[in-house]
Amino acid sequence: MQATDPAYRAHPGPGPGRLAPARAELDEQTLVARAQDGDVHSFAELARRHQDALFRVAVRVLGQRADAEDALQDALIDAWRKIGTFRGDAAFSTWMYRIVTNRCTAVMRRNRPTVPLPDDDAPGATLVAGSGSPERAAEVDAELAALSRALADLPGDQRTCWVLRELEGLGYAEISHITGASETAVRGRLHRARTALAERMRAWR
Repeated sequence: MQATDPAYRAHPGPGPGRLAPARAELDEQTLVARAQDGDVHSFAELARRHQDALFRVAVRVLGQRADAEDALQDALIDAWRKIGTFRGDAAFSTWMYRIVTNRCTAVMRRNRPTVPLPDDDAPGATLVAGSGSPERAAEVDAELAALSRALADLPGDQRTCWVLRELEGLGYAEISHITGASETAVRGRLHRARTALAERMRAWR
């Protein structure tokens, strides 16, 4: 994103003799307001603060880092173009999650299902480093691979809800806002996802 983007308008600087605080020190509400005024650097700071969590969701939902990187890039462009529509009805992070998951849904519809990649934050991944046994490490790797395959077999809407709830720890109301589904629908998707995963992972209990 460049300052030459048609959507960009130079944000007025501080008055004479006054220094603007470093953007990294500004609260999120101020950064959002400045971004809505066309300050691309404030938006870049918002993106910096949230991109790790957004990428984590994208890679867990899509299963391929390349797809997740593309989805996140497109989502950030979408967010910059739509920043003026953000009204603060929900947290900025929730708004961003929704844009990212919408992009992930578009990718899932376009591509064939792929196997999600285990990462350092995946359930059980921390056991590998501390297992102290090559045999145990191999067993954990196999379990993570089985979980990845099971997640890949879930319908996209169930997988998204499961990732947001079980791996990101979001509440039902927030997931409802992100996905656009009712809380009842979110609970139903989570129930079906948990049931399917429990069945697939029964051998690892």
